[in-house]
Amino acid sequence: MRNKVFKIEDWSSSNFNENTKTKKSSSCDDTSLKTVQINENDIEFLTQRIESSKIDIAPNYSDWRDVGFALSEHLGENGRKYYHRISCFYPNYSQVETDKQYSACLASRGSGITIRTLYYLAKRAGVDIAINHPSNRFEILGSDSTFEIKDLEETKLPVFSDNVFSDLPDILNPVVEKSISCEDRDILLLGSLMVFSACLPNIYGIYGERVVYPNLYLFVLSPASAGKGRLALCRKLVEPIHKSFREKSKIESEDFRKKQAEYASSKDKTNLEPPAVPPLRMLFIPANNSATGFSQLLNDNNGSGILFETEADTLSNALKSEYGNYSEGLRKAFHHEETAFNRRKDKEYVEISEPRLSVILSGTPAQYRLLIPNAENGLASRFITYRMNVQIIWNNVFSGDPCSSLDNYFFQLGLRYFDFYRYLNQLTQTVRFELTTEQQIEFNSRFDQLQVDYVALYGLEFIASVRRMGLIAFRLMMILTTLRVMDDGEIYNVLTCRDIDFNAVLSMVEVLLEHSAYQFKQLPTENKTYEKSTLKDKFLRNLPIEFSRKDYLSVADELNIPSKTADKYIKKYVTSGLINHFSHDQYSKI
Repeated sequence: MRNKVFKIEDWSSSNFNENTKTKKSSSCDDTSLKTVQINENDIEFLTQRIESSKIDIAPNYSDWRDVGFALSEHLGENGRKYYHRISCFYPNYSQVETDKQYSACLASRGSGITIRTLYYLAKRAGVDIAINHPSNRFEILGSDSTFEIKDLEETKLPVFSDNVFSDLPDILNPVVEKSISCEDRDILLLGSLMVFSACLPNIYGIYGERVVYPNLYLFVLSPASAGKGRLALCRKLVEPIHKSFREKSKIESEDFRKKQAEYASSKDKTNLEPPAVPPLRMLFIPANNSATGFSQLLNDNNGSGILFETEADTLSNALKSEYGNYSEGLRKAFHHEETAFNRRKDKEYVEISEPRLSVILSGTPAQYRLLIPNAENGLASRFITYRMNVQIIWNNVFSGDPCSSLDNYFFQLGLRYFDFYRYLNQLTQTVRFELTTEQQIEFNSRFDQLQVDYVALYGLEFIASVRRMGLIAFRLMMILTTLRVMDDGEIYNVLTCRDIDFNAVLSMVEVLLEHSAYQFKQLPTENKTYEKSTLKDKFLRNLPIEFSRKDYLSVADELNIPSKTADKYIKKYVTSGLINHFSHDQYSKI
């Protein structure tokens, strides 16, 4: 939204015709569409959602201008207040400039821009544009002020197979037993593995000829009140470790103050050194931090820690502040790459040679977009992304033991894990995790095929997510294998992955890649049209196991895909190895 100055030449009739042609081509066609009149209350609801998300939905002049046209066309002078409320998230927002722009839009009635443009821009920015009506919730699909709408159907993403939970390490069983749904079971498992990933000292593996540690990043997405908040229970599993760090830090601080007082009261300081400031020890590093503060806390804790936030915009807002952009540090820490910072107070240059950071976040899709605004952002492929399905179910809020709480239940499990953590921490030598030869062959074969499959569906832009998922899978196997030591009490210089954990993680990966791909399709990118990718994905999924050209053209017709386009898709699927063309006009899905 830089240089937002109204230019009438930017709004010539030729430009308008060209723009409207483009917008019409992206409209939907659905026989189940209904009609509803958008009123000022609906626009008020949308504006409130934009304000809640704190997103600038019009990042350039033409979009900002169109928001003005949309509001002035639909509400006239009454739209001015909404224009200010929507525009104020632009970093260089000016009330005078915004007033001037809106007045210019009012004077140019008949521009052809409708209120649908406002909803389009909001949706593109990741804002929920559902319209609330007494009987249902709807999504806008039409092209003028009387909207065509359809019922919102939440995309049902897959959950982990029951086989994943059939033989978990013992410490994880009482965790997942407290789940209240399939999605809840998944996030309790993932959340537990994430916090444990930061608390496995002296464990490492070799992946791609590089030393890697168990640390992982997780982002759980869901609409408000969908249950993602239960992820916070997993924090309790390592709370005893955090408390031990804080108690040690408190003792060291008290000792420092005594020595400092003694030093200050000493008359002869010739042979005395001032006491060194002790490190600020903690496991959970606050996200609301400056870049230097974040790096210093990580360094004080020997390069290790957890960034755990149940409201992801806490991190997003910190990264956007003047001194808080440590996004590069997060990206580097995922691969344990050396990072450095300058301690201003002591004029000291500090290097963290192998940062070992775990990150656990939860938030709404809009909060995700604040942190990861586009598909090119390197954080997107580093996070395990899990999007919860919305369940319209009221859970019994009075079930369970009335004399206890889940927080205490998980904390008690954490005390059990604390003993294991201290055992690992006291090891005199490091322990290397590895896969068997057979597992290595299967691992490479599986990810080679996944890479082919997903690149065929989503293009090269998604390849980083598949490749980093390989590293994530290796780390998940490392965590599960190490937790098994709690069961049998034996640990050697080399930990070999068990087949049960190897297969469980590969099963999880299949699900996690689908969640990542779904979220990837929601992100803007320079090189891809998401609607086309989504349609291409649906086309492949809707094909029967065996089919002919007549069959796949019938599927294409149902999805409004032209026959020539369908032929091109089939050729690409055959070339990519997703479909086998085993005889004349006979195909089968692999």
